Amino acid sequence: MSKRQQVITRFAPSPTGHLHLGHAYSAKRAYDFAQDRGGQFLLRIEDIDAGRCKPEYEQAIYEDLTWVGLTWQEPIRRQSEHFDDYKQALGILDQKGVLFPCFCTRKDIRREIEQSSQAPHDITAHSPEGPLYPGTCRDLTPEARQVRHDAGTPYALRLNMEKALSLLGDRTLTWTDLEAGEQAATADILRSLLGDAVLARKDTPTSYHLSVVVDDHLQNISHVIRGKDLFHATHLHRLLQFLLGYEPPIYLHHDLLCDENGIRYAKRDNSQTLRNLRAEGHRPADLLYPQAQFCSV
Repeated sequence: MSKRQQVITRFAPSPTGHLHLGHAYSAKRAYDFAQDRGGQFLLRIEDIDAGRCKPEYEQAIYEDLTWVGLTWQEPIRRQSEHFDDYKQALGILDQKGVLFPCFCTRKDIRREIEQSSQAPHDITAHSPEGPLYPGTCRDLTPEARQVRHDAGTPYALRLNMEKALSLLGDRTLTWTDLEAGEQAATADILRSLLGDAVLARKDTPTSYHLSVVVDDHLQNISHVIRGKDLFHATHLHRLLQFLLGYEPPIYLHHDLLCDENGIRYAKRDNSQTLRNLRAEGHRPADLLYPQAQFCSV
């Protein structure tokens, strides 16, 4: 079978806290999708954030998913062990001229946005991830960049969205969601949703957006099963797949599990972690499907 004929799904949690019911639901959806089609289910540990990821949380992930009844293929891919893969992808993007260093701190960006709030253009636009980057460092001259490099100023690598879009020519990028149907990653959507997205940071040589695209490609993921809160990000991921020469997987963005008050489960909600529910004597079969409540994104 080719990689697109065999169904391969994955669940990719970050070990920054204990898993909750929402995580279990998403993992079970991906697991069941693969099992029902004679495919494979992979577990990936997204541990690129060295400051927040902890070994005890990673161990708890294995224990919680085993309790839910899931099994997975070995070896488990841990992102922190594959920084060279992301470096190689950044090299490809750099050769295409679609990266630029951004020397701004978050405070600098906020100040720029506040000072430009009366500008005639929509510099105060917001994306699902917050205010759009105002382009402060995008057009710095090579000389100005070199001065900052020589001074040792930390920087992030951002995607130059306009240059990336220029490489599309007359192409229309599309991707498929099994529930929402075919989607077009148009220039307007890509500009307004994430803009010049960060692909690597000063303290981490990759970002979620870059690493998830690279990992799904290297692991031959055929179907990405994840929550609707990441639906918007898939437009950017499709663009990165085009730039890197990757074949896109098929997507299924499912509804998000919520508590009785209609609030999305979060890691900070300790009462609903799988760890605590297990300790209280609950069974997975009683938690995941019978009275599941969903909320809009």
